[in-house]
Amino acid sequence: GAQILLECLKKEKVKAVFGYPGGSVLDIYNALFENNIKHVLVRHEQAAVHAAEGYARTTGKPGVVLVTSGPGMSNTTTGLLDALSDSIPVVCISGQVAKPLIGTSAFQECNAIGIARPVTKWCAQIQNSGEVESLVREAFRQASTGRPGPTLVDFPKDLQAAPTEQAQAVGTAPVETTLPTPPRASIDEAAQLIAKAKSPVFYGGGGLINSGDDACAAFTDLVHLTGAPCTLTLMGLGAFPGSDPQFIGMLGMHGTLEANLAMHEADLIVCVGARFDDRITGELSGFAPNAKKIHIDIDPACINKLVKVDVGLAGDCAPILRALLAHVESQPQQAGKLDDWWARVNVWRLSL
Repeated sequence: GAQILLECLKKEKVKAVFGYPGGSVLDIYNALFENNIKHVLVRHEQAAVHAAEGYARTTGKPGVVLVTSGPGMSNTTTGLLDALSDSIPVVCISGQVAKPLIGTSAFQECNAIGIARPVTKWCAQIQNSGEVESLVREAFRQASTGRPGPTLVDFPKDLQAAPTEQAQAVGTAPVETTLPTPPRASIDEAAQLIAKAKSPVFYGGGGLINSGDDACAAFTDLVHLTGAPCTLTLMGLGAFPGSDPQFIGMLGMHGTLEANLAMHEADLIVCVGARFDDRITGELSGFAPNAKKIHIDIDPACINKLVKVDVGLAGDCAPILRALLAHVESQPQQAGKLDDWWARVNVWRLSL
C-alpha cells in the first residue's frame, strides 16, 4: 500500500514532501526513501502544512504533507484551516492505527476524518489497499480544481504494509474537470454595467493569483481599458501592478483610506476572485450602499453568500475576464467620463 502511494505521488509529479515521521507512517517513509522525492523535515506538523502552503503558492502545484497518527494529524489543523481559508492546494497524508484498532482508543489514535472535515475541502480514510490509488488521485483532483483547498487522506498502518499487486497499476489518464461557464447574457449585462458606470472600482482577490498569469493580465487589461481605480485584497496583491497610477492600494481594515472610501462611494464594484470578507465590508448593512455589484468567482457558493450582487459570473476568472474584456471593448468609450470620479479619489489620496 505504501508503494502504491509513492507511485501515485510520482505520477502527480510531486518533487517534495513536508513531514515529520512517526510510528504509523514508517512504511511510507521506507517507500519514500526508496524513491526520488525530496523530504523536508520540520519540527512541528503545523509547520509542515504552512511550508507546503508556501510551496503551493510559489509553484502553483499542491504542497504535500506527511504526518503520523494522533497528535501528528491533529497538529495539522491550524495549517489546514489556513489553507482552506486562503484557497491553497495542499494534500495531507496522515498515518492511522491499524484498522482492527480503530475505535478502541489505541495509542495515538484519533478520529482523523472527524477532525479534518471542518478544516479541509475533502477528506477520506483508506479502507483497503485497492482504494489507495483512487483516493490519492481524488485528493489531488479536489485540491487543485475549482476553488483550491486542502485535502486529507488517512492511511491505516496495516494497509501501508499490506501486500498487493496494484503498485504497478497506477493509471495514466488525466482527470477531466468541467468548470462552470457563465451564460453570454450575463457577460453582456456585466459589460453594460461597466460601460454605464460613472464611479466604478475594480476589486481583485486571491482568485486572480490562483488562476494564473493570464487571469492577472486580463484583469489588468480590463482595468486599463476602463480607466477605473483598482484595489486588491491582501491575498490578491500582485495581481495588478502596485506601481500603476490606477492602483489605489489594498482595501479593508488594514487598507488605504482612498481604497475604502472609493468602495463606499462607488456606483459599481467589479469583484474578481474575492469573497467580500468582513475585513473588507465592515457592517454589511452599510457596505457600498449605492453600488451595483458584479462578482466573478470560481466557487458558485461564494456568489451572493454575503453580499447580494447584480451579476454573478461563476467560473475560472481568466476566460471570463477575456470574454468580458471583448464585450467592453465593443462598447463606445466616452472620453473623460471618469474625470470627476478620479478627482474625488485623488483628494482622498492626498488627505493623509
